[in-house]
Amino acid sequence: MSEVKISAADVKKLRDTTGAGMMDCKKALTEAGGDFDKAIEILRKKGQKLSAKRADRDAKEGVVIAMVSDDHTKGVIVKLSCETDFVAKNEDFVNLTKSFAELALDQMPADVDAFKALPFEGITVGEKVTEQIGVIGEKIELAAYEKLEAKQVAPYIHMGNKAGVLVGLNQGDADFFEAGRAVAMQVAAMRPVAVDKDGIDQSIIDKEIEIGKEQARQEGKPEAILEKIAMGKLNKFYKESTLLNQQFVRDNKMSVSDFLKSKNKELTVTDFKHVTLG
Repeated sequence: MSEVKISAADVKKLRDTTGAGMMDCKKALTEAGGDFDKAIEILRKKGQKLSAKRADRDAKEGVVIAMVSDDHTKGVIVKLSCETDFVAKNEDFVNLTKSFAELALDQMPADVDAFKALPFEGITVGEKVTEQIGVIGEKIELAAYEKLEAKQVAPYIHMGNKAGVLVGLNQGDADFFEAGRAVAMQVAAMRPVAVDKDGIDQSIIDKEIEIGKEQARQEGKPEAILEKIAMGKLNKFYKESTLLNQQFVRDNKMSVSDFLKSKNKELTVTDFKHVTLG
């Protein structure tokens, strides 16, 4: 049986389609007997094998993209992780993450699993990630996906795609968009755990009270006043850890809530999402 001749044009076409190296594409086409679709499948399987081989590796680098719709009523954050900063800075890798974010923004899937099942370039998002493992040779993960809908959603991407934030506002006036972005920057810088104290889980509150009591006890304070001291520490925790009560980073003479009210007395944050590398 004569060997199938693989043309340079076929190799280039497969490379353009998959992003795999020239030699990998030629080997896949040769193994597939020149069948283009089968060659793609071979490259994908190579990615799957590599994925299993690198499953124990750390994928702490990557790209985080925050994106909102044209009408600013919905937004998504997508994190595509990899092993090295070299890959994370690659233009194709950044563009792939952006393409995933655009798809997520259009479809607004329920969660990461639903996101991975979405069609993407003739395969699924999950299969595309696996394919890229074979192409790039690193562990790659669709590591995070968040979505947010509100009257107005403002995005912020921090430190060269290393963190992404979405902030939802309760008013849709376009004049408040920049205020929303300023608050999104606040989230990236100060890492609040909730919008306000009402958003903090009771278990965290109980833990903070207990820590406050124990600290006061270690300082030799009388048992009778431990509760009062702990509540004071809890209020400090609220001020430092809840978004609306934090000091505004651009003007620490006011809180984030005060800053928003300076724009409009009814303006506030309904929710936020924050995704970082690592």
